[in-house]
Amino acid sequence: MKLLLSSNSTLAGEPYLQFCKAEINRFLADNTAKNIVFIPFAASTFSYEEYVDKVSRGLENDTIVITGIHEHEDQQKAIKEADAILVGGGNSFKLLNEVYENDLLKSMQEAVKAGTPYIGWSAGSNLACPTIKTTNDMPIICPPSFDALHFIPFQINPHYIHGNPPGHNGETREQRLLEFLEINPSLSVVGLREGTMLKIEKDKIELIGENTARIFKHQQKFYELNAAADFQFLMH
Repeated sequence: MKLLLSSNSTLAGEPYLQFCKAEINRFLADNTAKNIVFIPFAASTFSYEEYVDKVSRGLENDTIVITGIHEHEDQQKAIKEADAILVGGGNSFKLLNEVYENDLLKSMQEAVKAGTPYIGWSAGSNLACPTIKTTNDMPIICPPSFDALHFIPFQINPHYIHGNPPGHNGETREQRLLEFLEINPSLSVVGLREGTMLKIEKDKIELIGENTARIFKHQQKFYELNAAADFQFLMH
């Protein structure tokens, strides 16, 4: 498989996709991908057409053609024939629900496992995990299952931040992830900080970005790994 999974799409003060567009465009070029299908289902406060246009403008790539999956009469065929699949951020529950409603889970799994590159950010990265249970999103809709694409054997928590903002006394992100691990002890969780992404090809996994990733395992103290570290253990 060929995966590029980003924590986020935009850093504070930057244009949309600015921090990750070079890596995304390089990933597409390396895989000679020109016909790109974009999954906009995570959007809830703006239209899918607006989302497709936003991504197209953000990537600033004249060598590719991006179409929204909703534009295709035969969505399974569009997935099968795409050179690459992009999945944007937004609400993970809504994204997964519409993937199920449009019967795309199996089509996407088959295409990516056969070699179609997959790029996701935020909710799109959650979708690549075994489940969406480590999303930060509010369950605004209930999908038939929390089971996702299962391209990787571990969970991602996008936008990971340690501690709480001043004046906030609710549970920290760490506490929530430890709760998840108590119920799901066999899974590992990668706290993926903003400005970072995971590039996965076959069984090789690489952290891209200047920040470290925080690794959580059941009943173990979390630890930090930088871009030079070996992440192979996560794939087993």
